[in-house]
Amino acid sequence: MAGVGGFRLARIEAAAYRVPADPPVRTAFGTMHDRPGVVVRVEDEAGNHGWGEVFCNWPPPGAEHRARLVSDVLAPLARDRDFDHPAAVGQWLEQRTRVLVLQCDEPGPFAQAIAGIDGACWDLAARKARLPLADALGGAVRAVPAYASGINPDRPERMAAAKRAEGYGGFKLKVGFGRDRDLANLATMRVELGPAARLMADANQAWSVADTAAMLPELAAFGLHWLEEPVMADTGLDDWRRLAEAAPMRLAAGENMRSRAEFAAAIASGAFGVVQPDAIKWGGVTGCAAVGREIVAAGLDYCPHFLSGGIGLMASAHILAAVGGPGMLEVDANENPLRTLLAQPFPALADGAFVLTDAPGIGVEPDLPALERSRRPL
Repeated sequence: MAGVGGFRLARIEAAAYRVPADPPVRTAFGTMHDRPGVVVRVEDEAGNHGWGEVFCNWPPPGAEHRARLVSDVLAPLARDRDFDHPAAVGQWLEQRTRVLVLQCDEPGPFAQAIAGIDGACWDLAARKARLPLADALGGAVRAVPAYASGINPDRPERMAAAKRAEGYGGFKLKVGFGRDRDLANLATMRVELGPAARLMADANQAWSVADTAAMLPELAAFGLHWLEEPVMADTGLDDWRRLAEAAPMRLAAGENMRSRAEFAAAIASGAFGVVQPDAIKWGGVTGCAAVGREIVAAGLDYCPHFLSGGIGLMASAHILAAVGGPGMLEVDANENPLRTLLAQPFPALADGAFVLTDAPGIGVEPDLPALERSRRPL
């Protein structure tokens, strides 16, 4: 990649944070009363540093477990080793922990912890090279279109109106709370936003294949830009294809895919118009940049999934800037100190897009003292 080199890691540290969620974040499968986060900091022997983030939204106590995976299991494997490229760190850790993953039956937590370290190493390498992460990935910084996500089912039009006033041009509603409520909320959202606004719906795997097939004609009236994860993420691609053929909108998925092979099959299937890898859940910057390019090359939209803290959000924005295409950056509509305090200065939204600067790496630093004042005891 453009100008990034190697390093010898001297420190790999992780810390778990938890702040109140006000209001709670609701999905079809559960409610988040806290916003958790795991922050990773790496440093090389010369004192260069980088920041990463680990997915830990579910289950509720998962943050502490993943932080210990980083600090107690993964850090000793990668510390005091020479790596010729940031992508080599995750590859090394995957190879060295393959037996542990099988023994513990924890492919998800290990993938998430490794993704956080991978992101931190990319940030370190880009800062060391004095390049924005997007440039280090072979692209260039640019404004990336953003949409307001995670809009809860309680009076969603109020949140949509507030986010429109802030400058967002796309809005994603949580559905999966019963047919009548879902349809009423979508109707209210469409009236509030008008016919031209980009409106999406996320069912969070709430429906069966038959339920989805029955809902599709009723959703046609709302002009959805996409319908996200209407069925279980591990539903066979043949069923996804049949739903896509019947759907009046594009189908979206990807946050729960976790291998290059799975993404390749999804991209080739013709079932998805929008593919959404999450850089702190699987693959890190390395994997999601590679998959993102494959998505765009196939003529699909790469829209990174993201509903966590500010470090991962900025990494996702830089990956999107580097990969290109018409995709949008997912930004949580709900109040979240982990988003803003972990990414200072928080980027401005202008004309519906996040404006990235040419600052090195992900371009931000976490305000950990302020976050300490906001945190809830673990």
